[in-house]
Amino acid sequence: MSITNRFNIEQLGESQFDSPIKLSTTKGDNLFDFVSESDRLVFDLSLAHYNHCLSTGEAPICLQQAGPRQHIYFNSKEVTAAIVTCGGLCPGINNVIRGVVMALHYFYGVKRIIGIPYGYEGLNPEKGHGFVELNPEKVRDIHQFGGTFLGSSRGGQDVGVMVDTLQKNHVDMLFAIGGDGTLKGVNAIGEEISRRNAKISVVGIPKTIDNDIDLIDESFGFETAFDVASPILRDAHNEATGAYNGISIIKLMGRDSGFIAASASLAMPVVNFVLVPEMNFSLEGDNGFLKALEQRLEQKKHAVIVVAEGAGQELFKNRKEIKDASGNIKHEDIGVFLKEKIGDYFKERNTPVTIKYIDPSYIIRCAPANSSDSVYCSVLAYHAVHGAMAGKTKFVASKVNNKYVYVPISEVTKKRKKIDLEGEFWFSVLQSTGQPFFLG
Repeated sequence: MSITNRFNIEQLGESQFDSPIKLSTTKGDNLFDFVSESDRLVFDLSLAHYNHCLSTGEAPICLQQAGPRQHIYFNSKEVTAAIVTCGGLCPGINNVIRGVVMALHYFYGVKRIIGIPYGYEGLNPEKGHGFVELNPEKVRDIHQFGGTFLGSSRGGQDVGVMVDTLQKNHVDMLFAIGGDGTLKGVNAIGEEISRRNAKISVVGIPKTIDNDIDLIDESFGFETAFDVASPILRDAHNEATGAYNGISIIKLMGRDSGFIAASASLAMPVVNFVLVPEMNFSLEGDNGFLKALEQRLEQKKHAVIVVAEGAGQELFKNRKEIKDASGNIKHEDIGVFLKEKIGDYFKERNTPVTIKYIDPSYIIRCAPANSSDSVYCSVLAYHAVHGAMAGKTKFVASKVNNKYVYVPISEVTKKRKKIDLEGEFWFSVLQSTGQPFFLG
């Protein structure tokens, strides 16, 4: 596939039905217009890319704009839609479930919507979970609560079995709410559907608390995560300042990317050290972390340390690579490790310290979405439904360059998004904390 069409979205077939949504095709009539299939948004907004296209005559790399189409692929009154939530919990899942159900029912008149319990396990009849019939009344209030109304699980199931289940239940579209592993799974389901020449749309809605899905601006739940974490950092600071040489260590989620730790520390600027998976650091030595911490205590008599769960894994000797059900490498507990190493360091120097260790991860990920995330979840859900009804498949509804677009699942799962240590965001973190640029 050439670079110019890498963002093309697969289509199940020609859209032959008129949309039941009464929108406009005329500019200036104060009514929202249908989105045309030819509506595209430029992916790379840099001047360098613009000049490159001018000089070479190449068309810019573009993304397909999200939104309702005038003509749709499915006869909406005969559609059966399914929703599944997979992986770890994250704020906003219930908002997305609610948004999908409401959009299907009220926008398109879809009568049958089923919930798949407990992740991809629910598509394996041997697990015996059955289905949940969904309607507006059943999901009306679920957005007020964290977690997932449908239940979740990690790990995949046999793709053939899952597609058999979809076909036996006459499912026309599957909405999969999840992160990298979930999206890879639903893409594999889509590939098997294509091999069978079946006409089922599969759609991903990007959920990961770590904000590590590549290309897109932000995954839902992330903003709530660092919003909830911020007052915890404030309280940890109060705890640290309440003791002579008080040290608070807060471990936040972030297996491969440190966006929550960094963002929460910027939002609540009482943090003195932020340790993330993207940076390597040493404990020992004149430029190591422990020496920097010692200097901080000498000057201010307290310190607040925020560490992402995936940081510092290189410090563990003889570490064995063990994976969880989703295929993610299980990390050693960097928070407990730091607490022990800091305690030993200052004990050897006869320096009294008071160390408090806080791990609020499971409280944060179960929180209900805040107002901003709630808006985002609803809009993502609506765009996912519009895309599926138009017969698009194997795509994620997402936001890129602050615009809602459709992106192939295969593109966003090629790698994990990480903090650019040379970028402005990380520089802002360093300025806020005052920590050395390098620790080691």
